[in-house]
Amino acid sequence: MHISEGVLSPPVLAAGWALAAGGLAWGLKKTKTGQLPETALVSAALFLASLVHVPLGPSSVHLTLLGVAGILLRWRAVPALFIALFLQGFLFQFGGLLSLGVNTAVMGSAALTGSLVFRFFPEKWRLPGAFAGGFTAVITGTALVSLALFISGGELWGTAVLLFAANIPLALVEGVISLFITAFLARMLPGYVSRPS
Repeated sequence: MHISEGVLSPPVLAAGWALAAGGLAWGLKKTKTGQLPETALVSAALFLASLVHVPLGPSSVHLTLLGVAGILLRWRAVPALFIALFLQGFLFQFGGLLSLGVNTAVMGSAALTGSLVFRFFPEKWRLPGAFAGGFTAVITGTALVSLALFISGGELWGTAVLLFAANIPLALVEGVISLFITAFLARMLPGYVSRPS
């Protein structure tokens, strides 16, 4: 779901950085000192999960764990994603540094959407909510990437449609992963997933 360097138009890159800066500022404001280890752990998981990817035009298909990040961290997912994406771009040229703002804004928005969907479900429906959150996070992220590609140039429309279609199976997989991780945490640490963040 990363957008490579040299693909997006300057206005889209600028808008991405503006949105990412706002999300980072709010996410850091919401982060308490005691939450730093948890945030760092999720950031490391995001970094590792996204390294295994299948290239697809100017983007790629790979595990994102966006639903899990949103469910566990809420707004703190934005700084966690920024760090993971920065390290991937700096160390592996995966995504790129100019497109880091757009990638952070897209994936941060997707994680927050997954969190909102999860919290919409009542406590007794936590596991279906986790599946829906993971699924929705990927669909949201894919839709935003497709939109960024489309706005940057009409010739990228075909790539945007292909990218969206290719990520639907991934959304199902991510929904299942979110469900199992939530179920595991609920069993091992009762009350952890549904606690205020």
